[in-house]
Amino acid sequence: MGKITIQEDAIRQLAKLMEETGLTEIEVTEGETTIRAAKNAAPAYAMAAPAVAPQAAAPAAAAGNNAAPEGAIAAPMVGTVYLAPQPGAPNFVSVNDNVNVGDTLLIIEAMKTMNPIKATKSGTVKQILVDNAQPVEFGEALVVIG
Repeated sequence: MGKITIQEDAIRQLAKLMEETGLTEIEVTEGETTIRAAKNAAPAYAMAAPAVAPQAAAPAAAAGNNAAPEGAIAAPMVGTVYLAPQPGAPNFVSVNDNVNVGDTLLIIEAMKTMNPIKATKSGTVKQILVDNAQPVEFGEALVVIG
């Protein structure tokens, strides 16, 4: 087995990227070298079903209490939500605003890329379920349109 050379700078860049984006895990492959960084993650040997079940129970319980309301637009990715196009600017939408399909509701920053989240249906904004600069997970309810 050959010696693996790990570039400390690459690991530091991945750690910084994880911190900036709120990611808990990232994996990068270049050629035959793969670097995987994770924080607060269980070791690979503990990934058996019994060890994962208690960890999965907490998010499931929280989701049960906060089941996504009908008409909710869900986060298509993990990242940080921004309700306005830039600091100090008005929010894209507010409660009781009328929106049309394709209108930008908010943006999610993921890996230093700003991703507009657009309305998938027309209607009135009933609820905004996230706060500005809040980290969000994939599938998390963001905005309710009724």
